[in-house]
Amino acid sequence: MSFRTPRARNVTDGFAGPLLGAKYLIHDRDTKYTASFDQIISSVGIEPLKLPARSPNLNAYAERWVLSAKTEALDRLILLNGRQVRRVLDQYLTHYHAERAHQGLDGELIDPEPAPPGEGTGEVVRSKRLGGLLSHYHRPAA
Repeated sequence: MSFRTPRARNVTDGFAGPLLGAKYLIHDRDTKYTASFDQIISSVGIEPLKLPARSPNLNAYAERWVLSAKTEALDRLILLNGRQVRRVLDQYLTHYHAERAHQGLDGELIDPEPAPPGEGTGEVVRSKRLGGLLSHYHRPAA
């Protein structure tokens, strides 16, 4: 049994594991991700996906997302336990995908919610997340 096998069991624990509800586990080709590690991950219904060989540019995207999450949410709050971190990250993910304009997409949203009929005719309204830390402005239907 590999040194990493107990760690695979820890992250796939059915009650409180961080991969609870996950469909995929994306990892690089480091030797710490052994065949037994992938087998344990697969046994709980999570598909392990290895990154392509010699793909250093992929790391930059992951690091940029982590930096955004830290600077826009995590660094501005005092979090006392893992449950609070998960709640903040869930709220941040919703904001990131459905409410935050992205420069790389010419100011568009990644996954916008469909606009109700007549949107854009009322006053500008501020929607807040995390107690006002994250804001989203929109015009509701009149």
